[in-house]
Amino acid sequence: MRRIYYCFTFLAISLISCKSEDKKDATNTLNESTVWEVDFLDEFDTFNLQNWQDQRIWVNNETHCYVPNGEFGTREVSDGTLKLKVVKLDTVYPCDNLDKFGKQHLDTKYVAGRIASKNKKEFVKGKWTARLKLSSSGEPSMFPAWWLLGSKNNEPPVQEEDENICWPITGSGEIDIFEHHGDHHKDRFTTGAIKSLGECDKGDWWTLRKDFPVTLTEYHEYSVEWENSDLVYRVDGEEIYRNPGQGDAYPEPMFAILNFAKITDNPMESNKWVMEVDWVKHEYRK
Repeated sequence: MRRIYYCFTFLAISLISCKSEDKKDATNTLNESTVWEVDFLDEFDTFNLQNWQDQRIWVNNETHCYVPNGEFGTREVSDGTLKLKVVKLDTVYPCDNLDKFGKQHLDTKYVAGRIASKNKKEFVKGKWTARLKLSSSGEPSMFPAWWLLGSKNNEPPVQEEDENICWPITGSGEIDIFEHHGDHHKDRFTTGAIKSLGECDKGDWWTLRKDFPVTLTEYHEYSVEWENSDLVYRVDGEEIYRNPGQGDAYPEPMFAILNFAKITDNPMESNKWVMEVDWVKHEYRK
């Protein structure tokens, strides 16, 4: 059975936090004016199957194959952090990833890690935050992401009867908290919501999203919160962007996704790319 967590909004005051290269206590981020209740926190001491599952799917014309169980080192938990990687192999790998129409991915020499809290930890509104960094930035084809998707999304894995809504209709809406497009910029990331155009597979990627500068090889906290009817995006607790009125467009339970993708045919400059995640949490205002 899907476990859905409902969150209630009473205040509209921002959460303030600090950054550090050392592992930081994710629970100690409340200011004097706002009381946040943490209802989900994973500090990645282990890979907790109560919180996450591997998500093996072919989307966005990605040129890698998502593999299970951390094969080839694509998903590793060590020293209190999660490492998701794109790894270049010496030989071609037979990929079994399917897209939502059942088409199988071509064989490839690139493998990668993707995890989702689908049917594990799903929440309505509130605030999602992850503290993460990249091993490098600005390399062609690089596409790491930290994002949310509506729990009734009909893409693999389909595990519940109500997972039958196509992207990005309500119930399968998308909010991108952090994306880095290595083909375009070094030390910049994109944040914002995908605007539904009311039909399957028709979303506006540009109107509600914006790029911002940040040192991607240093730890930062990337978050989105529902503030009344707005979606508010923060880095290290500071507001950088908001989607006015868009919070009401995402009333559904949402699950979190962390993945590192390779999205074009450009060769990798190194043998692996790494996104290191210190912790992930969800909160609601008391």
